[in-house]
Amino acid sequence: MQAAIANTVLSATGAQTIRNATVIQSLWSGYGEIVRLELEGSTHPSVILKHVKLPEAGSHPRGWNTGRSHQRKIRSYQVEAHWYQDYAGRCDAACPVPSCLAVSARENETILVLTDLDAAGFILRKDRVTVEDIHACLDWLASFHATFLNSPAAGLWQCGSYWHLDTRPDELAALEDVALREAAPLIDRQLRQCHFQTLVHGDAKLANFCFTGDAPQPGVAAVDFQYVGQGCGMKDVAYFLGSCLQEEECEALEAPLLNYYFSRLGQRVAEKQPGVDTTALESEWRGLYDVAWADFHRFLKGWSPGHWKINSYSERLTRRVIERLKP
Repeated sequence: MQAAIANTVLSATGAQTIRNATVIQSLWSGYGEIVRLELEGSTHPSVILKHVKLPEAGSHPRGWNTGRSHQRKIRSYQVEAHWYQDYAGRCDAACPVPSCLAVSARENETILVLTDLDAAGFILRKDRVTVEDIHACLDWLASFHATFLNSPAAGLWQCGSYWHLDTRPDELAALEDVALREAAPLIDRQLRQCHFQTLVHGDAKLANFCFTGDAPQPGVAAVDFQYVGQGCGMKDVAYFLGSCLQEEECEALEAPLLNYYFSRLGQRVAEKQPGVDTTALESEWRGLYDVAWADFHRFLKGWSPGHWKINSYSERLTRRVIERLKP
């Protein structure tokens, strides 16, 4: 490990030495890595180092290797640093996130030193989930959205989510579905112009949630805030459900899972922001669930037309939205 990085970690944690370093994963397109560091002499037995080092040229796994893609990634890491420095501290025990111990940013390189969620008990990563697991993630999203309802997004994406239209013109141009391509600006406008705005995680897929082993209701924390920004909370909910449910489950569980999310959102908003009209909030956001689904579907069909998430359920919701938006 570079001496400068080691010194940053030791200074931030009060540790005497770094006993061991284990690479957890490489960052998308070779933009660095995430490493667990085991420490000696610190109140933190371990920390997570997110080391972003921008390459001269990326190697995108699906071929989207452009200057625009590179600039989007650069911006995403700047946003994540802002998030951890200026916003993460507002997340309470109902929507836990790592705490930021240090940020160091230089040209082409950013270092984040974060608390280790494993050490806090969030030891499980899941690729298959129960309804109880889904409820736990929806609890997290409801609390997160309630916490940041009507929050400004200074330093973050003004339109949160990694697929938002302004940053994805290449994928839009590649979209062969003409009706969806023509409706894309209207879909985007509906989400942007909704009255109740919050901060959205922006990449709230199952892989970005860390679970405790507690039964019967697991606890969850979330990671990866590169695309956090302003938006309608349905963007996170639709994207999350699409990340962990098969087509038949999306259809069968849509109503009960949305009911669960909104029951939790209403409770959290009443606790955190009692002046907000929760009935009006729920009415507006419920009406935008299929719009949020269609928004991501638009990106996916342009980015990876053969993706497993493209199914008849997504097509039906999207066609419904397109028909509703026709003049």
